[in-house]
Formats: sequence, structure tokens, C-alpha cells
Amino acid sequence: MIGTLRGALAAKSPAHVIVEAGGVGYQVIVPLSTLSELPPEGTAVFLHIHTHVREDALQLYGFADEGQKRVFMTLLGISGIGPRLALNIVSSIPHEEFLRAVEAEDVERLSRVPGLGKKSSHRIILELRGKLPTLGGPREDRDAGDAVSALVNLGYRKTDAQKAVERARAAGHEDIETMLREALKYLSAGRDEKG
Repeated sequence: MIGTLRGALAAKSPAHVIVEAGGVGYQVIVPLSTLSELPPEGTAVFLHIHTHVREDALQLYGFADEGQKRVFMTLLGISGIGPRLALNIVSSIPHEEFLRAVEAEDVERLSRVPGLGKKSSHRIILELRGKLPTLGGPREDRDAGDAVSALVNLGYRKTDAQKAVERARAAGHEDIETMLREALKYLSAGRDEKG
């Protein structure tokens, strides 16, 4: 398997690029976001590569950074999403924005990607929840996300749950149990004030 590729950019087009390394020209399919970042033809280039093997073909997919490649490979693990749609997603939405959309369960943002409907967007969110890296500190954010989910399952609105968990974290409560306990105190106090 090829993991990275460094060489001279021999040719580039919207369909693919050719990277020449060691006397061999490698045809690499890249997302539009990577294509726009590439230097002029004839200059050195470095790409993170995913080697996709099928019965009838071996294709190289290249990415400007590891984050794009990670999102692409994770998308391939979802049933019904092949390399073409995964590449389209990576081309249409920056990977940090994609991570935010999945974390926030933003179906509207994901369904604006050409070729991705609301049903597919829902499936992506369901299957990727907890599998993608979070944008903040990994463990703390996962616990906070779990705490918010638990509160939503208890019947609280997601925005209220998020505010309560943030207040609990700001007060120094980092593990999920104390975060939940404190968030519930804030939420009950808020309901008492309204009632």
C-alpha cells in the first residue's frame, strides 16, 4: 500500500494529477480542495495517499493533509458510500467543518453537498458519531458530548443541555458523572425559575 507520495507534479486536471516519482508517473485522484492547493506543474509535491483496491482497479486518492485523508477513509467505512461520493464530500466541505457538522448533527449542512441527500446525511451522522476526532481535547469533548446526549435523552433541549454542560465544565467538572450531576442542577434551577 502507498501511504504518501513525494515527487514532481507532472500534470494536473480536474479529474486527476500525475506525480512522477522514481521514473514512474502515478495517477492520483484528488479532491478539488487539494487540487486548488497544488503548486504549478513541474514543481515538487507531497500528498497523503489512500490506495483503494477493487477487483477491477487499483486507484490512488491523494490529499493535501492527513485530516482530509482520515475523513475520506472513515466515509468509505459507511455502507452505500463509495470513493466517488466520499471524494465529493471531501471536495465540498473542509474537513474541520465536516467534523463540526457531524458533532452538531447538522443535517442541513451535510445535505448541501452535491449527491448527498438528507437520508444519507442522517446515516453519516449516525454511523460516524464517536468515530471521528473531535475538534477540542479528545477525552473531555467525548465526555461532554456523551453528557449532552444523556441530557437530550432525558428530554432536555439540545441547546439547553449544551449550555448546562459548558457551565459544568467551566466550573471545573471534567468527568462525565460530575458533569452530568452539575448540568442537571443548572437545568433544574432554570426550570424552577421559569415555573
